[in-house]
Amino acid sequence: MSARSFSIAAILPDQLAPAVPPARALENAAAVAAMGLLVLAAALPEENSAGGSAALAGTPASYAPGRESTFGAYLGAPYHYPSDFHLKKEGRHDLTIEDIEWFTNPFDNPLYYGARLQRWGDGGRFGTMVDFTHSKAYAPMKTDTKFEGTLDGKPAPAIAKVSEFFDKLEFSHGHNMLTLNGLMRLSSFGRFSPYVGLGGGISLPHSEIHLKTDPTRTYEYQMTGLNGQALAGIEFRTATGSVFFEYKFTLADYKSPITHNDGNWLPFDMWRQFSRWWSGAEPPGGWASTRLTSHQVIGGFYVRFVPEATAK
Repeated sequence: MSARSFSIAAILPDQLAPAVPPARALENAAAVAAMGLLVLAAALPEENSAGGSAALAGTPASYAPGRESTFGAYLGAPYHYPSDFHLKKEGRHDLTIEDIEWFTNPFDNPLYYGARLQRWGDGGRFGTMVDFTHSKAYAPMKTDTKFEGTLDGKPAPAIAKVSEFFDKLEFSHGHNMLTLNGLMRLSSFGRFSPYVGLGGGISLPHSEIHLKTDPTRTYEYQMTGLNGQALAGIEFRTATGSVFFEYKFTLADYKSPITHNDGNWLPFDMWRQFSRWWSGAEPPGGWASTRLTSHQVIGGFYVRFVPEATAK
């Protein structure tokens, strides 16, 4: 951990949240509904016991790890380490805001949530996973923070509040990470099956950055760079599903174009970004960059699908 002490203030908002837009309320409802369906599916009795590997002593064969596929969803809470934020546009900005204490609001709209698909091989020891995590990162707007460099061609003050120069500085819909991971199960005991994993992928945040002197905000999904994660968890297996708890350590380097676009739908936003890249055009507001290094604790449910060939 950093020498800075962790405090509740790091994850609490410094101002009241705005009214919830209908689209975000729908997103929350979908996440909660998915979790509820997974809980129900995991708890259903299994008509045909199935298991790819031999049952553990005193454990039904249907609960033992084996060749299988799973679909899961989860909720959780992250902590982001402080990091520097850079804003650069040739001839206009060359600014660094030092050690921003990003906070997360994991249970406010939109929720922190995730979804994943897993595929385990024969014996259930090794597997692969596609994991999508929707986290969030907000810059505290009212806290005195160190500034360095130039902003709008003028020297930045040594100490200032982010709100003096920005209307918004956040990745709140969210700090999205899509990763491909390798998994390994450790020795199981009873219905408990611990595992570890390692992977990497791309970051697809919904950036909301609005410098007060810019004509409009940047409010869109973006592809901002690569990320990586390491994880360790434990799974409690039921007849047709599992409950799991997990710790993840994630690292994501962001390089966000300041486009002044007001998007909100991933395919259109990605196409616009690709078209600009293909044409070689620079974003009108320059580039914003930071590194989000995070601890994340999650809990969720899997529904398990066992191939017919291995069913017993």
